[in-house]
Amino acid sequence: MREDVLAAILSADKELSRDEPEVAANIGQQLEHMGLTTWSISVRRRIRDAVARLEPKHIIHAGAGIGHLPAWLLDYFENKEGLEELQLIEEGNRFAVILKRLCDRYSSVPTSIVVGSPTLLSSELKAWTISKSGNPPILPNADAIIVEAPLNRLAAEVNAMLPLLSQNGVLFTTEPTPPVGDREEDDPEVVAFNKWMELIHESNNTHHLAFAPLFGGTIVAWLPKVQA
Repeated sequence: MREDVLAAILSADKELSRDEPEVAANIGQQLEHMGLTTWSISVRRRIRDAVARLEPKHIIHAGAGIGHLPAWLLDYFENKEGLEELQLIEEGNRFAVILKRLCDRYSSVPTSIVVGSPTLLSSELKAWTISKSGNPPILPNADAIIVEAPLNRLAAEVNAMLPLLSQNGVLFTTEPTPPVGDREEDDPEVVAFNKWMELIHESNNTHHLAFAPLFGGTIVAWLPKVQA
């Protein structure tokens, strides 16, 4: 059954290395020096496993940062055939320069870097689909999409990326931590978490969802339902 596919996709691939690639480990040290947060190694490794299992032609990674998770993907796809483009989206030009150096390191992997907000870029893509003038602002279709975003932007960015999934494509992110303590209803974190819960509820009508609890985080995955 199609709803069971996600469980298989999210399972660990015992044939792939459990060790963190050297380049990714070095980026992890950079993140610590910069005081930036990152997904746990268990989450990054499992997403690498899942993406590899999908054998995608097109991948979008929104919120690529300085390339911690992209380094895992680039290491896997280096010298492999089949992938046509790994597109990294990052809002800041400063991080884009670091991503460019990372992509140059893995020159055999077809990559592109787009600077901008995923929600704004998806809106520009809608306008492009009407005019079809020039190149699209981002890939119009992807077999695997990864969204890394802070809680205040997470629901909006996942919602913006879901329409870009191919029929058998899967979108991955991690479940946010619920706000704790005595909070007002208009507290920004409470508002953002409520938007996340609304996204889960509403997208369940159009997508199969799966949750994979791991050490250091829970992966959430979406697979489009086939319309009868």
